[in-house]
Amino acid sequence: MNPRESEIARYAELDARMVRAARGLRWLSLVSWPVAVQEAFLAGWRRCEAVLPQYEYPRHDFGDARRELEAVAAEAGAGDPDHPLAQYLVESSRDWNLAAQLLESLGTPRVGELSQQLFGRPDAPLPGNGPSTRDAARHFIDIAGELDRELLAPEERVEISATALRLQLQSDLDDFFDSRVIEVVLDPELIAKAAAGSTRIRLRAGAAFSDYDRQQLLQHEAFVHSLTGLNGRQQPVLKSLALSSPRTTATQEGLATFAEQITGAIDIERMKRVSLRIEAVAMALDGADFVQVFRYFLDAGQDEVESFSSAQRVFRGVPTGGGHAFAKDVVYLRGLIGVHTFFRWALKTDRLHLCRQLFAGKMTLEDAMRFEPLFKGQGDAAPVLAPPRWLPRWLSRANGLAGMLAFSLFANRIRLDAVDQAPMLSPE
Repeated sequence: MNPRESEIARYAELDARMVRAARGLRWLSLVSWPVAVQEAFLAGWRRCEAVLPQYEYPRHDFGDARRELEAVAAEAGAGDPDHPLAQYLVESSRDWNLAAQLLESLGTPRVGELSQQLFGRPDAPLPGNGPSTRDAARHFIDIAGELDRELLAPEERVEISATALRLQLQSDLDDFFDSRVIEVVLDPELIAKAAAGSTRIRLRAGAAFSDYDRQQLLQHEAFVHSLTGLNGRQQPVLKSLALSSPRTTATQEGLATFAEQITGAIDIERMKRVSLRIEAVAMALDGADFVQVFRYFLDAGQDEVESFSSAQRVFRGVPTGGGHAFAKDVVYLRGLIGVHTFFRWALKTDRLHLCRQLFAGKMTLEDAMRFEPLFKGQGDAAPVLAPPRWLPRWLSRANGLAGMLAFSLFANRIRLDAVDQAPMLSPE
């Protein structure tokens, strides 16, 4: 074994150790509430007896996992600190360690503090030192509020049952893979309307969906979250690229929302839902309790079930009395703007191949740039990272993507505050 192969083998072993340590850190499922909490709250609400939801989280001790993650970070950083695999392992191990601490602190204010370390705050500036994430959220909420829902076409108002949607999505996915790779199932215990893993997408039984929901689930959940997980499983060295880690959440959600945008699956109501959650996180941090946040979603037009689902996202893992929030939903707009900027930069610098490599597993935008040389072999040595086996159609057909990005690059030069409508419409 030559020195390079020996070095790669060492990183592969460290990655395998990190995967074993992180395997029990199911950070999203362990912070979520059972459906019984929703049923109890809504029953009281309908009797005009709303009380703050209470959920006794199981106690967890991930001490062994934390110590192993600390050891992996130390050993990875002891070699060449500039090696992309060393940087990846150090940063990933540290974030998994934070996730372990978060899960050991469920039900306490500490969860809110750790979630902000992992996902950021609503008042943090967006990429490029622009406005804050909360400012962007309010922008989309205001625009959605100005639009008349009567603009919706009749077919956009037709509801699809969860049972019918399951059949439709299953057919779409089987056609894409030409086999049964991802299974779509109904879950009566799910509070969210949908959730995706690498090989299974769950829909909340009894929920009603729209045609926009169908396309959003297909592009967002299946062709980003599931596809990157499946491609990550194909990696020969970094098996951790199949894991949904807190560190990759901003890029994953940004990429998934960008996929909705590039395919025309997103609508202003979807942008409003995402933005309302960010505003709700900010409200909770400012002192709003669960009932106040629940009422906020009701007043924004969501029904009782969806308002509870949205509010519980904000209060997962933290006390429900106000002043604390689970900050994960902050990443959606920040991630979307980050991914959009990354794609535009990739086109401008003639590196659109990085956008495809972003689908080789669950990684950050920084990882995609660092990993670029690892997708290429050196001499007789094989590449360290495998290219993605599956790509969504909008990315596999790069000409269409390049056309949209090229237009976006040019259009951003135009200042809307300097545009006078009359001359703009005049042929002279």
